[in-house]
Amino acid sequence: MSHSFDVVVIGAGPGGYIAAIRAAQLGLKVACIDAWNNAKGGPAPGGTCTNVGCIPSKALLQSSEHYDHAQHAFAAHGIEVKGLNLNLTQMIQRKDEVVDQNNQGILFLFRKNKVSFFHGRGSFVKASAEGYEIQVSGAKQETLTGKHIIIATGSNARALPGVAFDEEKILSNDGALRIGAVPKKLGVIGAGVIGLEMGSVWRRLGAEVTILEGLPTFLGAVDEQIAKEAHKIFSKQGLNIHLGVKVGEIKTDKKGVKIAWTDAQGAAQTLEVEKLIVSIGRVPNTEGLNTEAVGLKLDERGFVAVDEDCKTSLPNVWAVGDVVRGPMLAHKAEEEGVAVAERIAGKHGHVNFNTIPWVIYTSPEIAWVGQTEQQLKAEGRAYRAGTFPFMANGRARALGDITGMVKFLADKATDEILGVHIIGPVASELIAEAVVAMEFKASAEDIGMICHAHPSLSEAVKEAALAVDGRTLNF
Repeated sequence: MSHSFDVVVIGAGPGGYIAAIRAAQLGLKVACIDAWNNAKGGPAPGGTCTNVGCIPSKALLQSSEHYDHAQHAFAAHGIEVKGLNLNLTQMIQRKDEVVDQNNQGILFLFRKNKVSFFHGRGSFVKASAEGYEIQVSGAKQETLTGKHIIIATGSNARALPGVAFDEEKILSNDGALRIGAVPKKLGVIGAGVIGLEMGSVWRRLGAEVTILEGLPTFLGAVDEQIAKEAHKIFSKQGLNIHLGVKVGEIKTDKKGVKIAWTDAQGAAQTLEVEKLIVSIGRVPNTEGLNTEAVGLKLDERGFVAVDEDCKTSLPNVWAVGDVVRGPMLAHKAEEEGVAVAERIAGKHGHVNFNTIPWVIYTSPEIAWVGQTEQQLKAEGRAYRAGTFPFMANGRARALGDITGMVKFLADKATDEILGVHIIGPVASELIAEAVVAMEFKASAEDIGMICHAHPSLSEAVKEAALAVDGRTLNF
């Protein structure tokens, strides 16, 4: 059966489903294709983010943090817990329920906005006078024709050369989210976002976690002062982090995984673990798109080549999210999806890559927006810095979590905010104020002069802004 649409979106991850909904809101006839299956074989829109990424990892991070608090933090609040037990089956089931609720929510939004959903894998067939012909390979074979095509097929976990994921002993983010029993020893290759978050989950639940990172610096993309604080905190929590390592041969047997590695001093080491999580980055997912059928250009790294407006090498073919250049972040994909839908509708879509926030959902959380201090130094820009520790914040003391700080970086001459960096409780929420401020070209003084509720964690943001001018009030 053949169907014609103004817009056909391939992929229903954050970039794809948001693009489809926004295009429909603008009066366009829209279809969205997605191949993810739930446990029963039904549709599971939401992409990596909803199914094996952002959403399930946050569910397990929250559950494991509750367990950790019950073991180590409740007593300070006068709450005594005896006979504490971990029901990992229930924890994983809750995570799966959270995922399913998000899947169903997206399907509801498609119906609400009159987006036609097709469950299957979408691939190019040919270009025609009406646009582009797309084949949907699923339970039903369908052919769609779209005047505009938006590619939003996301990314896949990068495997180590010669070491394939079996999701039993060698785990990607997918397998790391559904380990059936807490391993005594867990290895993680890669101290990035996924490695730290998954390492934190299983460390809290009782695993001895060793993280091997090839780079000589910890969290190189993070402001150096914040990264050093994070390394100190995570090490104290029990994560065994080794930097500047070279991973050698990896062998699996009935007992688990044996990793040969060389430390930063050149000494040969061996790590034996029950499970190994490999989190060394992600690669664009263009498998099955049949790009050659229409001559769609990919770049040297396999990403769909796009310009600053997300236009590909073909007229009326667009691409957003992890499958194109830029940070692999769900919210970046969403913003690109909205912008592309608006451009198709003749409006002026806009994405400001300089104000896209980053978050690592460990405990404490790490969040930042804008430039780091090392970036400002490298470009020779004159700046002033201000910091404020959560240990001096009344709400943080009441919460019982005084780790970390807020850091502001502002232009020395104009006081314009150039970057804000937070490590501490709910940093993921606090960073939003900084994003808004930077979008409106605010100065650090602007934030320092705004009244913040007391007692609140957000007061630490105000105080850090005041610290740029050397006039904190509570430290």
